[in-house]
Amino acid sequence: MSKFDEAMQRMDRRFGHDNLISVATIDGEWPAVRTVNGFYEDGAFYVVTYALSGKMEQMKKNDKIAIAGEWFTARGIGENIGWMRAEANQEMASKLRAAFAEWYDNGHTDETDENTIILRIKLTNAVLFHEGTKYDIDFTARRA
Repeated sequence: MSKFDEAMQRMDRRFGHDNLISVATIDGEWPAVRTVNGFYEDGAFYVVTYALSGKMEQMKKNDKIAIAGEWFTARGIGENIGWMRAEANQEMASKLRAAFAEWYDNGHTDETDENTIILRIKLTNAVLFHEGTKYDIDFTARRA
């Protein structure tokens, strides 16, 4: 197994469910960071958020994002892939509802509002530490 494939297995196990991750965007000249619930799949993190939120407004000006989690840091490109209930998003929306089931229906998320969207953060590069091994991951070249 290649080191990249090994790193992808680690990513799936560590982040392929509900995780708190820190997401940093640029607000003018300053970074802005917040903690969100994220779900990882195939080189990207997915977040349910509000289209009019500060992070989404900041991403309209600069789509470069930094994230951090448990023994993990990464950079990526943020993209609003649209309303949770859009036909094209149904497969991912189902995965997110399942991953976030513990809190998803607590009244905070309103899927009837078309501003309730899915943010995809396509990772470009990352550093993952797992059991004493450091993985420098280049998602664009798909190598570690």
